[in-house]
Amino acid sequence: MVKPKQTPMREQDPKVRIHNFDEVPFGYTEEEAVAEAERCLQCPNPTCVSGCPVQIDIPRFINHIKNRRFEDAIAVIKEANSLPAVCGRVCPQEEQCQGSCILGKRFEPVAIGRLERFSADWEAEHGVHRPQVGPSTGHRVAVIGAGPAGLTAAGELRKMGHAVTIFEALHVPGGVLMYGIPEFRLPKAIVTREIDNLREMGVEIEVNKVIGQLFTVDDLLEEGYDAVFIGTGAGLPRFLGIPGETLNGVYSANEFLTRTNLMRAYRFPEYDTPIKVGKRVITVGGGNVAMDAARTALRLGAEESIIVYRRSEAELPARAEEVEHAKEEGIIFQFLTNPVRFIGEDGRIVGAECIRMELGAPDESGRRRPVPIPNSEFVIEADTAIIA
Repeated sequence: MVKPKQTPMREQDPKVRIHNFDEVPFGYTEEEAVAEAERCLQCPNPTCVSGCPVQIDIPRFINHIKNRRFEDAIAVIKEANSLPAVCGRVCPQEEQCQGSCILGKRFEPVAIGRLERFSADWEAEHGVHRPQVGPSTGHRVAVIGAGPAGLTAAGELRKMGHAVTIFEALHVPGGVLMYGIPEFRLPKAIVTREIDNLREMGVEIEVNKVIGQLFTVDDLLEEGYDAVFIGTGAGLPRFLGIPGETLNGVYSANEFLTRTNLMRAYRFPEYDTPIKVGKRVITVGGGNVAMDAARTALRLGAEESIIVYRRSEAELPARAEEVEHAKEEGIIFQFLTNPVRFIGEDGRIVGAECIRMELGAPDESGRRRPVPIPNSEFVIEADTAIIA
């Protein structure tokens, strides 16, 4: 008899975790992982695999967990995925593999992401399995950017036998995994561990190398690289284009999270790089980045952290797990609300004038378009605003 619900994952108590940056979920024990693996139907036509962007043989690695062959499980995962500990934590499995799970048509889908995370964490405790590197092809490949795309490409190219060098603009590799995603969702030690595994496979990583400034793609090709993979990341932040965005205390989520994560504001006073958030913080947006920023602000000392989103809760693009964690931690949601200007005094933000919205006809994304309600303006007092 298949259990209809997923094996729950133990987590930090919300009242405790809002005062620290430790990872929220504790991960599965061996017994919990086996119990969840037993829910897999081992479908002859596994749609979960087609839902996985890198086509991991999901039934096979889960079957290994079911039979307590944990080393075999991580070996199967690493045939297709060079960053399992990362993907098991932050990939949107509910839209990908788990969203395609046959069991999910009637019950809760198999917790594939949690099982992937378990496999990677088990490996870290019991000895690393490194994928076999193919015979040297004699080819050299330059990878521009050490974010998730560049790291993944480097791992796959190295397995094929190519010599790979990554050029990273920042002083540490990892890209958004290091500067964007908070410690409580993706610990930096996990990312570093995955990167070290790539180094052990023979991938070379050069930091503080800004391609386009130090040298060009043509220069790389002239230096003997046979190919160049460009994985330069998400780029510059997007703003709202409303009055007051240049006030002190108004951040892009990119800057706010980079200062927190890469510049170690979350470890003040150990690192002398604090961020002053004040008593009330508003975060504009409804995606995973907005959840990260709002939850980070709470941990940095905000008494109130408010998410302002122009659509309803049903349209939130953030992962359901992240929304649930935010609610548990006391994040306040202001739905069907949109800022029209930030209000300042002496050059610093003191509030945001907002307008109520209602949902109209669907737009090009398929979601119902938010439409301002005339004469519904109101003010939210705020010491900090984050555009996400």
